[in-house]
Amino acid sequence: MSAPTTTPARRSGRWIEEWDPENEEFWERTGKKIAKRNLGFSIYAEHIGFSVWTMFSVLGLFMGPEYGIDPAGKFFLVAVASAVGAALRVPYGFAVARFGGRNWTIFSTAVLLIPATALLVVMEPGTSYTTFMIVAICTGVGGANFASSMANINSYFPNRLKGWALGMNAGGGNIGVPVVQWVALLVIFLVGTGSPRVLIAIYLPLILTASFFAIRSMDNLAPVRNDAGASKEAVRQGHTWIMAFLYVGTFGSFIGYSFAFGLVLTNQFGRTPLEAASITFIGPLLSSLIRPVGGTLADKYGGGRVTLINFALMIVFSGGVAAASVMESLPLFVSSFIVLFLLTGVGNGSTYKMIPGIFMAKARAQGMTGQAAQLYARRLGGASMVIIGSVGAFGGLGINLALRQSFISSGNGTAAFIAFCGFYVACLLVTWAVYTRRRPAAAAAAGGDTAAARERQPVFAGV
Repeated sequence: MSAPTTTPARRSGRWIEEWDPENEEFWERTGKKIAKRNLGFSIYAEHIGFSVWTMFSVLGLFMGPEYGIDPAGKFFLVAVASAVGAALRVPYGFAVARFGGRNWTIFSTAVLLIPATALLVVMEPGTSYTTFMIVAICTGVGGANFASSMANINSYFPNRLKGWALGMNAGGGNIGVPVVQWVALLVIFLVGTGSPRVLIAIYLPLILTASFFAIRSMDNLAPVRNDAGASKEAVRQGHTWIMAFLYVGTFGSFIGYSFAFGLVLTNQFGRTPLEAASITFIGPLLSSLIRPVGGTLADKYGGGRVTLINFALMIVFSGGVAAASVMESLPLFVSSFIVLFLLTGVGNGSTYKMIPGIFMAKARAQGMTGQAAQLYARRLGGASMVIIGSVGAFGGLGINLALRQSFISSGNGTAAFIAFCGFYVACLLVTWAVYTRRRPAAAAAAGGDTAAARERQPVFAGV
């Protein structure tokens, strides 16, 4: 059987009519180069989206007493941005198959000009809180880019490389968070906290170049089509919601802490905006850089095993954050928080690797093999990723609302940090019970898994 061709379609735009990354001859001869090119420009566009999404987390450092917004009000602004980004991930994720990955990347990047321009206009003392709320809603579109980018890149790579590819795509996009924080540090150092518009203006040409590169160098995959059946089936799958719960613990923690870290440093530990900005970018940067490592470790050792160990460590270091909050120890707080950031990155990579593996395991359990199993895993894995990415992002909303309430109640974040530690305990138990627990031989045999019955392997061995 000949390898599929990649001649652009006989229609407007850069369309690839046939795509089979599991065909090794096709992949080595043609597919790998195309996939990596699209991955690179997808990362850049998603990166800018994350920077816009988290813009209010750093603009809060510029918003001194003259703005008339208390700590609870700032936490609520970033919570609103987080919620909108999470909610929009569902339509954004399914838009790729409807409009094409290249076409949607062009649109979703260009639309970032709306919140960026709005921020440029309103960012000054005297602007009403309602106006800031409206603009915070607009910045949420940047967070939705993640879902469309991941859905797009998932279709380009073979199963054996999905952990690496999705980790690179997500990690490169996530770096948009520490980069905007680092740029804010540079702006504060050079011109002070009175010029937030300088930070915003830097991003306008970056948005334009991201759209330009998508127009010039990305492709649409014609074989990728919206599959309403896959979407409905993914919603009915219990594993979709279990993985969404775990992703709240990994990505939800990453984005929630990225929004909140600087605000906690200034409002609980009394750091100046410059002092806070010099620290806040470190955690998100390390988390973003290590995310591909999490995916690679999951490729090698299994996503379930890596995720289980990761949640155990998150319990330890979130406990360190809570203890530091009680003791008012800034060194312990910062060091524990940075390690916690690292762990969110590893967990982000390992949980996303688990998704296609889970549905491949289900396909094999149902007797499917070869292309039939791959098609099943690709259909349900892609559809479930949209839902999981959306639900997981709501973790950022939960973290900032919890911190807001904690500050209202006690003037610090201790109660919230204790609650986060408890949530990671729940995530660890769910991961163990569903994906790494070894079943008794009789139970495995009853489920029809004779290999597991014989070897007493985990339910989802290799996931």
